[in-house]
Amino acid sequence: MGFDFEEIRCYNNNEVHEVLERMSNEKQFMHLLSTIYPLLPKELIKQRLLSYKTNYEFQIGMVYPFLQNLEANMTKGITMTGVENINKKGAYLYISNHRDIILDSALLDYKMIEHGIDTVEIAIGDNLLLHPWIEDLVRVNKSFIVKRGLSARQILESSQRLSAYIKHTITDKIQSIWIAQREGRSKDSNDRTQESLLKMFNMAGEGSFTDNLSLLNICPVTISYQYDPCDFLKAKEFQQKRDNPDFKKLPQDDLINMKTGVMGYKGAIVYALAGDINKELKEMSMQYPHRNDQIARTAELIDQRIHANYTIFPNNFIAYDELHDNKRFENEYSAEEKSEFEKYLHLQLSKIELEQKDEQYLRTKLLEMYANPLINKLSVKAK
Repeated sequence: MGFDFEEIRCYNNNEVHEVLERMSNEKQFMHLLSTIYPLLPKELIKQRLLSYKTNYEFQIGMVYPFLQNLEANMTKGITMTGVENINKKGAYLYISNHRDIILDSALLDYKMIEHGIDTVEIAIGDNLLLHPWIEDLVRVNKSFIVKRGLSARQILESSQRLSAYIKHTITDKIQSIWIAQREGRSKDSNDRTQESLLKMFNMAGEGSFTDNLSLLNICPVTISYQYDPCDFLKAKEFQQKRDNPDFKKLPQDDLINMKTGVMGYKGAIVYALAGDINKELKEMSMQYPHRNDQIARTAELIDQRIHANYTIFPNNFIAYDELHDNKRFENEYSAEEKSEFEKYLHLQLSKIELEQKDEQYLRTKLLEMYANPLINKLSVKAK
């Protein structure tokens, strides 16, 4: 069954110039670029935009310098480990935990460039494409579109097309892809792979479940942020959903989360590449004959790889001890680090504006966000 990818695919290099020309006439987009590059006159920005002939040229010329600036000013440094676990010329389906709407994939690309690896195609939900120019921007930046909010019948068709696109991109285009392990960010940092995602990957294959997934060279990636600038917004959303089960975020809430995530201080950031899971998939096919068991085991395997590779910072240890009201990890942090983290929590809590603000509940939610990576890492070690 052939699928038409026109509606969801990223732009091809031969379309880049025309798309950038269209974007250069968008006031909102040009204002955004002027904010990012305040020292460049608008005419020069436009001239540069129109000079790019490929996605990669756009990424290197316009996106990379912004991320360099972000690393220098909004982080304590970004590192990538585990590059030796992959073939730099190969194509992988990178599956990672999901913390930040924009930066998870953007900073992965940034580090790929520094390690001499081609940038990835990025899965992005259409709920984030609030203006036509945003869709242009992400598709010229090698993103493909995941449709959200569909009927049951539409979900099936959309999933089949998406599965075919992912398989085509990795096996025919030899182009890597990044996708989050679940729809939406993990608000409490308790990262778990959605089994429905694995079922979707399987749809386009003609072999067994494990054979189909092996074609995609799935590589779990762990992203560790020392600080999550959106933690207070996530805590706020937890209380809003607790107090009103029908609570739904508005589109502008996503914009606020995007801006807060990009502009907030993140401390140290570490990307860890685990290498592909093909060997384990092969063993699994012999050990678990039933497909449902294989799906569940694959989700567990990806989770274990992600959890095992967390970088644990002092604030993770502090949050664990605070949450459990004990001193299990007191040797992992200093009194000064504990005092700094307390100040940080106080500051983040003060940013939450709610009529019936439940300080104790919100504080617990913040502590859970920072304790859960450590809890998950400990559970992998215990197995």
